[in-house]
Amino acid sequence: MACVNPDGTLAPSALTILATLNKGASTAADLARQMGLPVYRIRSSMRELVEAKLVLEENGTPCY
Repeated sequence: MACVNPDGTLAPSALTILATLNKGASTAADLARQMGLPVYRIRSSMRELVEAKLVLEENGTPCY
């Protein structure tokens, strides 16, 4: 579930994650529950969004 396409645009999954974060999800478990996905997929996507500097990380944990 790649979040950032090779050309730098966001994949639909990334857009959905960011929209869900904006609606108040605050943990990977919240995102997974609201999106109907396994937590491991959300965590993987969040790492990619942190690398792309679209989500901040604090003390080794993404800040949603």
